[in-house]
Amino acid sequence: MEYRSKITTEYIKLDSLLKYEGLVETGGDAKLRIQAGEVKVNGDQCTMRGKKLRPGDVVEIDGNTVIIE
Repeated sequence: MEYRSKITTEYIKLDSLLKYEGLVETGGDAKLRIQAGEVKVNGDQCTMRGKKLRPGDVVEIDGNTVIIE
């Protein structure tokens, strides 16, 4: 499934985005999933939960895609 997430700030952190979009239930879940390498940012595996995402970035997890606008 594809989501579009519009942010009103300069950036959003990866773990916060996953919680905001409901792709994980808790921050702890986000941390574990990211550290396990289950998340891709712009096509590359990302293990940094504090990764700053800006408009144009694409996040993938569990077959879901989130495009930052």
